[in-house]
Amino acid sequence: MKMLRNKCKASLLTVAFVPLLLAAQTQPRDTTRPVRYELSAAQAAEFASKNNVQVKNALLDVKIQEQTNRELTGAAYPQISASGTMQYNLKLPVSLIPAEFFGGTPGTFEKLPFGVKWNATAGVSINQLLFDGQVFVGLQARETILNFQQKNVEVTDMLIKTNIYKIYYQLVASKRQIELIDANIERFEKLLSDTRIMFENGFSEKLDIDKVNVQLTNLQTEKLKALNQISNGFLGLKTLMGMPVRDELVLTDTLNEALIRDGMLDPGNFQYADRKEFQYAQLGIKLNEYNIKRYKLSKLPTVSLNGYYNKNAQRNEFDFFASGDWFDISAITLDIKVPIFTGFSNNAKIARAKFELQKSVNELDNLKLVIDNDIEQARINFRSAIASLDYQRKNMELAETVYLQTKRKYEAGTGSQTEINAAQTELKSAQTNYITSLYDAIIARVDFLKATGKF
Repeated sequence: MKMLRNKCKASLLTVAFVPLLLAAQTQPRDTTRPVRYELSAAQAAEFASKNNVQVKNALLDVKIQEQTNRELTGAAYPQISASGTMQYNLKLPVSLIPAEFFGGTPGTFEKLPFGVKWNATAGVSINQLLFDGQVFVGLQARETILNFQQKNVEVTDMLIKTNIYKIYYQLVASKRQIELIDANIERFEKLLSDTRIMFENGFSEKLDIDKVNVQLTNLQTEKLKALNQISNGFLGLKTLMGMPVRDELVLTDTLNEALIRDGMLDPGNFQYADRKEFQYAQLGIKLNEYNIKRYKLSKLPTVSLNGYYNKNAQRNEFDFFASGDWFDISAITLDIKVPIFTGFSNNAKIARAKFELQKSVNELDNLKLVIDNDIEQARINFRSAIASLDYQRKNMELAETVYLQTKRKYEAGTGSQTEINAAQTELKSAQTNYITSLYDAIIARVDFLKATGKF
């Protein structure tokens, strides 16, 4: 699963048409001005479905296949064409005729030209394919091929949506982390102020002020780094969604434990066919079966009906549009081509198609194992993430209680600077661990929904 996640994150992609907002749909957008979007995770995923370049190209593949199907259907319709030729004979062909035919000397020959200088032919021809095994199978497979491409759109869209959700909630968790850092900065600013007052009254040393200053600076530096990571994360999310980086994106969802736990670990009446990848693989098997059928039927004769009707004229002068005779030429033919020996190439094609079918069947069987593994692994990861989340929440609450008690002791003069610094460090560590557990839990939820085909 991690490899799949990394693979999709690596394919961050470019821009295309905009909008989930009605105004953007009804009015031409000023592309020079940034647009503000306030989106939930579901809305962000829907935006990506319309604008992500991989999804758009998959949709174009469907349109390409529709035209390919039309091209294949066209082969079964009558093929009608018109033609015309014009011929000027620079030198007419000459035949030798015995001279005695014309009263000449026996044994000698007269040279007589045959033909006329100008020839013209115009006509129309029609060809109707009556039977061709490969075309016949192609017509049968049209719908399956189109469904195959449409299913590829769904698989691509599902992979993009999965990663949209993960990056989205990672940014939401980072926002929560910033809130905790700000709270810690506020605590340390208050502690610094109290320590200065105590120093001025002779109850602490200058060293205590310096220690608090160091920790405050570290927190401010940590916040800057976190904000930089969030900015980069927003850029990555926008690119994956197909949103221009100049546009403003506001995340409206929040992370809470109730949302994470809702309806989890219950796959319901799960079937392998609930997974879009499984449906895609099934269609691949069906196409391989058509392939075998196509090669088998290629051994049968092909039958076509042909006909033409032409007009022909011959002139010694170029006067085809003047008076003169045009002669009719027409015929109807039935063509039958029977393959007798093709060097065993058809047998090889059939054998190869059968091997490819077996590979597809093997891959489908393996996909079942992968799906079983995905579901069980997602269930284990989710249970572990929820348990860790519970522990880290309690630990954070305990660390906050310890910090408050230590702070009261310090303010009362019965605690040391070392104790309050240690309590603050432990609180910060507990908060970080809680945020990490919260993010791990939402990712485990997304993985479980994907594993059970609910995306």
